[in-house]
Amino acid sequence: MLRGTYKAKAFFLLMAVATLALAVPASAATLLVGPTRTYKTPCAAIAVAAAGDTIQIDPVLYQNDTCAWGTNNLTIEGVLGPNGERPDIDDSGLTGAHRQGHLALYKGIFVPQGSNTVIKNIEFSHASIPKNKGNNGAGIRQDGTNLTVLNCKFDHDQDGILESNVAGSAIVIKYSEFAFNGAGDGQSHNLYIGHAGSLDFEFNYSHDASVGHLLKTRAAVNYILYNRLTGENGTDSYECDIPNGGTSYVIGNLIQQGPNTQNRTIVTYLEEGPNASNPGTDLYVVNNSIVNQDIAGGTFVFDASTTTPALLQNNIFDGPGTITNQANAIFMTNFTGDPSFVDVNNFDYHLNSGSPAIDAGSQPGSANGFSLTPQDQYVHPTCGQVRTTVNIIDIGAYEFNGGGAMLQCH
Repeated sequence: MLRGTYKAKAFFLLMAVATLALAVPASAATLLVGPTRTYKTPCAAIAVAAAGDTIQIDPVLYQNDTCAWGTNNLTIEGVLGPNGERPDIDDSGLTGAHRQGHLALYKGIFVPQGSNTVIKNIEFSHASIPKNKGNNGAGIRQDGTNLTVLNCKFDHDQDGILESNVAGSAIVIKYSEFAFNGAGDGQSHNLYIGHAGSLDFEFNYSHDASVGHLLKTRAAVNYILYNRLTGENGTDSYECDIPNGGTSYVIGNLIQQGPNTQNRTIVTYLEEGPNASNPGTDLYVVNNSIVNQDIAGGTFVFDASTTTPALLQNNIFDGPGTITNQANAIFMTNFTGDPSFVDVNNFDYHLNSGSPAIDAGSQPGSANGFSLTPQDQYVHPTCGQVRTTVNIIDIGAYEFNGGGAMLQCH
C-alpha cells in the first residue's frame, strides 16, 4: 500500500498500471479452472489464454501441472475457499526419469515468459528437478518482464521464486509466505531474485529455509518493507542477502536468526562485490527489530562497501554479536540489549509498556526522494496495518499503541 511520502515510487507504479491498461484488449475473457469447469487444470487454460485474460482457479489440488507461456498481461488467480484455502499446484507426484522430462525443461511449475504477469492466491509446492539438471526447481521461474505475486504460498520447493536476470523488470511480491524451500545445497533459497530492475517485497513471511537464504536479491533497487524474516528452527544461512548491492531500503522488518543457522551474518550487503547492473551502493536499515538467537553470536548487518556508509537508524539489535563490520556506518538512535518484547520466543516483537525503546528514536529523513519513515507495520501472518507515531517515534518495527487501520491483504 503506497501513501503520502511514497510519491516517487507510487508515480512509477501508476504509470506502469496505466501502460498495462492500454495494452489489455477490450475483449479480455475470464477462463474458469476446476474439476467441473471448462478447463480442468491451470495450464490447460493458460495454453489457450489471450493477452489480457484472467484465469480463475478453484481451490483444489492440481498434481504435476507445469507450463511456460509467452502471453502478455495474464492474471492468474486462485478463488479462495471458505476458510481461505488456495488452489495447490503440487509437483511431488513424479520421480526418476518421468521428472527428468516433466519439470526440468522449464525449471518451474509456472514459467512466465511474457510481460506483466499477475499471480495471486495460489500455493506452489514440492517443485524440484534432479541435481544434474540444476537442483533448482522453482514454484515460479520468472523469465519474463514484470511480475506481481499476491497472497501466494511457496513451500518445500527447491526455490520458491527464481528470477532470471531480466534487466529493468519490476518484481512485486506482497502478502505471501515462503517456507521450507531449498535443496539443502546452499545454492537454492526461499526466493532468489536475479539482476532485475527492482524488487518491492512487502508484508511477506519467509521462514525455515533449508540451508539457503530467507531472501536473496540482486535487483538494482530493493524495497524490503514490513516483512517477517525468521529462521526459526530451519537451517537457513542469511536472513536477508543483497550480494551485489544496489540502492536498498530495509525498513520495518522483523528479522530473526535461529539457533540452527549455517551462517552467522543476518543482513548482508555487497559481500559478492559490485556489479554493473547495480550502480547504487547505498543501504538504509531503519526501524527494524533484529533478534539473534544463535548463542555463538555473529554480525547483525554486514556491509562490504568501503565508500558509502550504511545508515542504521532506530533499529533494535537483540542478542549476541557485532552490530556491523562497517567502521564508517551512520549509527543513530539504535537500541542494543533487552528491549522488553511482548514474547520474543514466539516472535511477538511488540513492545511492552515501559520498554526503553518507546519514544527513544529519531525522525528518519528521506533518501533519493523516498521517505525512510515507516508507514506501516507487519501483522502476522502476511498482512499489515498503518503505523502512527505516538509522541516521539519508537525504536524498532512496532510503535507502542501506534497500530492503525488494517490493510487489505487478501
